[in-house]
Amino acid sequence: MSIRPITDTLRQLQGGQFIDECSEQLAALVKGVDETGKAGKLTITLALKKSSGAIEIAAAVTNKTPEPKPDTDLLWPTVEGNLTVDNPNQRKLDLKIAEPVANKELRSVDMETGEIRTAAN
Repeated sequence: MSIRPITDTLRQLQGGQFIDECSEQLAALVKGVDETGKAGKLTITLALKKSSGAIEIAAAVTNKTPEPKPDTDLLWPTVEGNLTVDNPNQRKLDLKIAEPVANKELRSVDMETGEIRTAAN
């Protein structure tokens, strides 16, 4: 007489929905562990008791998915006691949008032959 694998029994519980729930919980746990790098735990509980000659099984699955840390922001204090996204001790750059230059040739280099090719814009 051979012992059947536990997965055969788990497939019979709750009309097959229990093993599906276990699979979903495991997938959620794997994602949480992968995203946070923290440990998690999946617990499958089978509570058995005899009931009129049969065995009654109460099945439950829970997971302890690690919670991701909330995103943080880096703000700079001002002398007035306020917070700003710009470092008040850093000089501002006078950046301007560059205007496109008309009628310039576009060049490319053939990496095998070293030939320079030009194409009109």
